[in-house]
Amino acid sequence: MITSVRNEVEPVASKVKIYARPEHNISRAQISENALKVLYKLQKEGFDAYLVGGCVRDLLLGREPKDFDVVTNADPEQIRKVFRNCRLIGRRFRLAHVHFGREVIEVATFRGAGEEQNDKQVLNKEGRLLRDNVYGTIEEDVWRRDFTVNALYYNIKDFSVVDYVDGMADHKASTLRLIGDPLTRFREDPVRMLRAVRFAVKLGFKLHPECEKAMHQAAELLSSIPSARLYDEALKLFLSGYALQTFEMLRHYGLFQVLFPATENSLSIEDNGFPRLLLIKALENSDNRMAEGKTVTAYFLLAAFLWEPVQMRAKEKMAQGMVEFMAYQEAANEIIGRQIKSTALPRHITMAMREVWSLQPKFNARFGSKPSRLISHPRFRAGYDFLVLRAQTGGADPTLAAWWGKYQEADENEQRKMTQPPRKPQNGKPARKRNFRGNSKGGSPGKEA
Repeated sequence: MITSVRNEVEPVASKVKIYARPEHNISRAQISENALKVLYKLQKEGFDAYLVGGCVRDLLLGREPKDFDVVTNADPEQIRKVFRNCRLIGRRFRLAHVHFGREVIEVATFRGAGEEQNDKQVLNKEGRLLRDNVYGTIEEDVWRRDFTVNALYYNIKDFSVVDYVDGMADHKASTLRLIGDPLTRFREDPVRMLRAVRFAVKLGFKLHPECEKAMHQAAELLSSIPSARLYDEALKLFLSGYALQTFEMLRHYGLFQVLFPATENSLSIEDNGFPRLLLIKALENSDNRMAEGKTVTAYFLLAAFLWEPVQMRAKEKMAQGMVEFMAYQEAANEIIGRQIKSTALPRHITMAMREVWSLQPKFNARFGSKPSRLISHPRFRAGYDFLVLRAQTGGADPTLAAWWGKYQEADENEQRKMTQPPRKPQNGKPARKRNFRGNSKGGSPGKEA
């Protein structure tokens, strides 16, 4: 059941705090030239214009923002009239995207909560916000943002930072605190719990105790979010360079089991008395690659996430008499089928994951023409890296991984020698060595030509 209701908003702060230019470290030299163009153009047209959110937070931390978001009292149609290079997007809340080549400056209208507009704000029966095209003032807009450190406004008119919620104090204390009642805010949008984890890890901030308490209570609400949206959020969480720390924090608050239930279940079962370490190692390697400026492919990391569940299910099937190849194929179908109900993995991702998994048993074939055919496979490198990962965590023979590492580096002649099959023994005994005439040592001499 979906109901249209008015979201209760906390009273506007009696005293807004204005931090003048000498009281903060934000300089226009740090701000995107195109963002400044948008701010000045809106101001010239008679509208208020501010930078807001993560860009202000990051500028105060001395970091380079990934993007710049602008907020204004102009409504979307007015914004479109001001900027010819503008496109309106969104259904839940209308936004304007102003395009400057590859850079896009997102411009939003102040959000509000006036009773006269309550038909535009829709919540479901769990309290989750489904649609929110309610416009208002900056005093109302601030209470609709999630965390205090994301609710700081940089005013282009006088270069000040405007703070209604003590966001500057939380920023200085490195504290992530929700605006309003945490449980209510998580019910409005459970994805805020994932954002809380992502920001806390990325910024090195601690969560406010009330926020932590609410997350433990509201973790299951995450299962009501569409799986496609959770897939997008999972990529942000684990491809940010802080994957291992994020993973540990998600598990602590009971959020990981909602995103990857089969993986969480496999992690609780030890392998011959030892914890399963492949995923931990994969996350660690991912963070190291990001730190070195290298790329990390989503399908490889997701293949690591689901490898243990696939392996466990395949072993169950083999115990029932199924051959290894079919057991792994069917196990992969089952595990992926269940996973997409939680996080909707796209088809191109699942196909790549399957290829990485299917290559693993093929690495056992080291003689004849099979190695040369395998090395030409489009996913060979990813498959080999996965083999190395398994060898490092006790899931594969390290000598096998070392052989394939050497085989890749060898020249063509050396590769032929490496793949030459051993000679078969005769009558259960090793083959006898031949003399230069081709006769067996100790045997009768053959006829000369």
